[in-house]
Amino acid sequence: MAREKQLEAAAEAEGTPERSYREQLDYLNPIAQPLASRKLTRKLYKCIRKAAKHKQIRRGVKEVQKFINKGEKGITVLAGDTLPIDVYCHIPIMCEDRSLPYAYVPSKSVRDWGCAAGRSQP
Repeated sequence: MAREKQLEAAAEAEGTPERSYREQLDYLNPIAQPLASRKLTRKLYKCIRKAAKHKQIRRGVKEVQKFINKGEKGITVLAGDTLPIDVYCHIPIMCEDRSLPYAYVPSKSVRDWGCAAGRSQP
């Protein structure tokens, strides 16, 4: 509860309102299955932040695809509100073929993920 209040306060200071988990679910793609629960989403965001600190994160479809093909192990986290769907719809199939875990989270917002991205995202 305290964490949500901190996020809301940070969002108000930024000038853009922070969307709740329920509001983010309205913008999901139809292929976003299995969708992480609210609790698992928070844990995944925390894990992504730690991986970004240690430079152990792969961002972008090309980079993720390259490392899946190389046989690198890890968990694939996909944003459920990315458009167009065609850009990344093959990634879950690649993960299933190689027995890699993957999950969809409701938002692609950098503020939610908490990792410093090289590209600007809405």
